[in-house]
Amino acid sequence: MKIIAVAGTKNTGKTTLVTLLVSEMVKRGFKVGTVKHTHVKLDVHGKDTWKHRDAGAEIVVGAGGEETFFIINRNMGLEELLNKTEQLCKIDFLVLEGYKSGNYAKIFTSSINDPFSLAQVDVRQLNQESIEKLADLVEERSFGKLANLNCGDCGYENCREMALAMIKGQIEEDVCVMKKESDVILKVNGNRVPLNPFINKFFKNTFLGMINSLKIKEHGKPQKIELQIQNDEISDN
Repeated sequence: MKIIAVAGTKNTGKTTLVTLLVSEMVKRGFKVGTVKHTHVKLDVHGKDTWKHRDAGAEIVVGAGGEETFFIINRNMGLEELLNKTEQLCKIDFLVLEGYKSGNYAKIFTSSINDPFSLAQVDVRQLNQESIEKLADLVEERSFGKLANLNCGDCGYENCREMALAMIKGQIEEDVCVMKKESDVILKVNGNRVPLNPFINKFFKNTFLGMINSLKIKEHGKPQKIELQIQNDEISDN
């Protein structure tokens, strides 16, 4: 899942640009999601879902027709939102409206100096050709979640420097060693934990060896193995 943010000052056409980008990316055959950052409450006072929350519910789920929505009584940070989005839906691109402080590729609708800027545009001047060029840029230079391990195996001092090189088109995302090692996925509390190549292979070989010793022929050849460990011990260490 690649991430692109549309940011800018108020009333400069951010939502318009998001919808234009989403339409173009969908037209190209990609699955696209969006996240809108706002400073106001999303649930409407007096509605049934608001009444549920007002009564003390920690999470409210609305389901009906062709849609489902979740309301949680806290503000999630960007990285947690990215993790939850990946869990809920498999998409190719996630378009953020806002989040100008994130270290991801951005298109600005106003003049802002930011090293992660792919472009600055005047939404009023956009036409189909310019939208297509922006979409090309998003395809070529946006990237997915950063591992933030700062391992240096990519040749850069840290993940931020690697991301800046991707923004400039100097390297592609597969230079990140963590991106290449994706056959083992470790999640803690629902959040994915990046694994370096050594740990990746260690986990894979160890668990495959254990699985092969079990009598699981009736389940067929193991292609996808899931192990869930419930840890109820609370520790401050």
